[in-house]
Amino acid sequence: MKKILAIDAGGTKILYAVINEKGEFLTKPQKTETPKDITSLANLFKEIISKHEKDIDMTAFATAGAVNITNTRVDSSTPNMPEGYNSLDFSTLSSKPVFVENDANAAAWAEYKTGAAQGEQNTITITIGTGIGGGFIVDGKLLRGKSGRGGEVGSMKIQGRGRICTCRRKDCFEGYASGTGLKKTAEESALNDTAFKTSIYKSKEPHNITTYDIIDGLKVNDEYSKKVFDIWKNDLITGLINIVNIFDPESIIISGGMGKFIDIKEIEDKINAETVVSKVKVKQAEAGNYAGMIGAALLAAEKY
Repeated sequence: MKKILAIDAGGTKILYAVINEKGEFLTKPQKTETPKDITSLANLFKEIISKHEKDIDMTAFATAGAVNITNTRVDSSTPNMPEGYNSLDFSTLSSKPVFVENDANAAAWAEYKTGAAQGEQNTITITIGTGIGGGFIVDGKLLRGKSGRGGEVGSMKIQGRGRICTCRRKDCFEGYASGTGLKKTAEESALNDTAFKTSIYKSKEPHNITTYDIIDGLKVNDEYSKKVFDIWKNDLITGLINIVNIFDPESIIISGGMGKFIDIKEIEDKINAETVVSKVKVKQAEAGNYAGMIGAALLAAEKY
């Protein structure tokens, strides 16, 4: 049975554990903060690997950023990763094989193999957090595209309101339907919607309103918070309708921190009322916070 050291590398934290080729944890997952510079981050990776290297067959990374087609390095890193991350040669971190995959792709593979999408050959996992990531399983295979960058749904154009995304382009799906998008919608609505004047947050500066404020406002029936959340939810649905119409999947799996605030049945009904393809099932993710590690480990075990 293959043993894989799985490492989930994000902008704020690093998770790691040893996992077997069935996706079962052989060690308790550990967590540490992500260093702010590339040298410290590379040294941390080497330190983690060196502790386990003699007992494992390979290392698998689930990481933010677009990964190249050979699964050896990050082609373009995200703003929350240290500068120079895309110059890191992961193969130099260990004497044993090192596999690298985008974290959203890895999460999608985990859901397909061990989670909510088991038994389905065409399924899409949408991870909604600070940003938006997507992983596509088409005919039982991970869709990666010609360069490895396939499935970048966060950059899909969905609106014409002129909002700048974190990628510095305008009107991206991520700019509207992510946690960051919800905060931006709250700020814009505070400036333009009269409901803000009677809101529980009326004394707050618009740029200081958080996503958590809006979620808390929903709990007390705050009209401003309800309007903000409805705009955000409709932006999310718009993007999902586009995705479903193009790929005709069996299911959409909703993952990430923002996913727990969504009424899955409502989203499913609204998507199916607008699409022109066969009906899709919308489900909450089941692989949990360790989906990236599990998916990367399973993909690495198949490759090596």
